[in-house]
Amino acid sequence: MALTSRITLKGSEPSGPEDYLSTSLGVIFPDDVTNQHGDAEHRLMYASPHLPRPLLLDLADPEGETDRRLFSHYLWNASLLLAELVERDTLGVEDADRPSDNGAAAAGGGGGLGEGVSFDVRGKAVVELGAGTALPSMMAGLLGASRVVVTDYPAPAVIKTLRENIARNIQPQLGPAGGEEAVTPAASVLVSGHSWGEFPPEDALLTTENQHAFDRVFVADCLWMPWQHANLHRSIDHFLRQRREQWDGGDSEGAAAAAAAAAAEARAWVVAGFHTGREKMRGFFDAAALAQAGLEVERIWERDCDGHERAWSWDREEDVTVRKRWLVIAVLKRPGAA
Repeated sequence: MALTSRITLKGSEPSGPEDYLSTSLGVIFPDDVTNQHGDAEHRLMYASPHLPRPLLLDLADPEGETDRRLFSHYLWNASLLLAELVERDTLGVEDADRPSDNGAAAAGGGGGLGEGVSFDVRGKAVVELGAGTALPSMMAGLLGASRVVVTDYPAPAVIKTLRENIARNIQPQLGPAGGEEAVTPAASVLVSGHSWGEFPPEDALLTTENQHAFDRVFVADCLWMPWQHANLHRSIDHFLRQRREQWDGGDSEGAAAAAAAAAAEARAWVVAGFHTGREKMRGFFDAAALAQAGLEVERIWERDCDGHERAWSWDREEDVTVRKRWLVIAVLKRPGAA
């Protein structure tokens, strides 16, 4: 099953030449892959075989050119892939997209180049940066994350749409059969504006209450702006759990040990498409730049929209049609974490 097969548009039928052309590109160019989905005039329907009915996603209507240049008013393939990985490993279902050597679907749990990597979110505190439509966060909320925080650039139209999508889709009746009680209450999901690398003291909710508070940080298709890489590193560092250098006795010894174990297991999951080129995302994975934020790459590889995988390479040469089919998957951790 191709990555984009879960997405359909819900709204008015095509009415003009440009509309008909955009909906026919897959027929005209059969090797091409759509890597951005939706618009403000159409809802997106996300249909998973493991959920009782489709999720309905609205897209923000950008207010002005500044908001439009954020491109958060689309659903990108990186969000689709991260949501599928979370679903696969949390539910322990087959990886329907990734073909194995014998042609059978690989089981969940991080096979292939991701062998040993699990995207299970049960009982984890999760925050998403640059969420866009927040599909991975919705999947985490439906599948048993203990806590979910969703952030994106503080543009009113984007934040309003995010809140409406969260309220509509993180509901017990939309969770997998038998898992309704594990669904995170939508009312407890925090949706907040956040500019990467900025932590104004007046925003105590993000700067203090949620500092180093998360087991998992989601980053989907946020690497296309090289000038923001350092800020994005700072935000990941700010939210991801970290181990305290010394136990100060303020907590019980058992609580301190549990906190240290949680910090050792904390991870940031980064998925991004190559639609703007590999060179632009190269600096994000620079070891020295990550080290300044107290981070390092634990695993990194590539996967295409049909589930094929290969080693990561920032300077691989390929035409734009092929490049659009591939995404990078990376797992970041604290140095020294197991």
